[in-house]
Amino acid sequence: QVRLLESGGGLVQAGGSLRLSCAASERTFESHAMAWFRQAPGKEREFVQAISWDAGQIKSADFVNGRFAISGDSAESTVYLQMYNLKPEDTAVYYCAASTIPGVGFPSTSGAWYSHWGQGTRVSVSS
Repeated sequence: QVRLLESGGGLVQAGGSLRLSCAASERTFESHAMAWFRQAPGKEREFVQAISWDAGQIKSADFVNGRFAISGDSAESTVYLQMYNLKPEDTAVYYCAASTIPGVGFPSTSGAWYSHWGQGTRVSVSS
């Protein structure tokens, strides 16, 4: 079973930046879209940002508001989330996800669409 391995979380002050990384455990893994979700303490998991390798399209949650940038390498199923101007409300465990469904335009914001998930990396933003 292919695993997604996240890294890059940590503690940062409000206004700071972090870069999260996610890579598949097997180089032969073929994904067609990858995404980031997050779950804050006591809240439901929510969509953050996703990228479709096939169409080159990016979908973002409203709260991103230009502060986050997703990028990656489709050949290696690697995805990054560069986060700027972090706020205390961004505190959460961030999860990487991958979809093997081909031929899709804009990537889905629904977690059900993604078949592979990482264990999560914790981001804490202090005020």
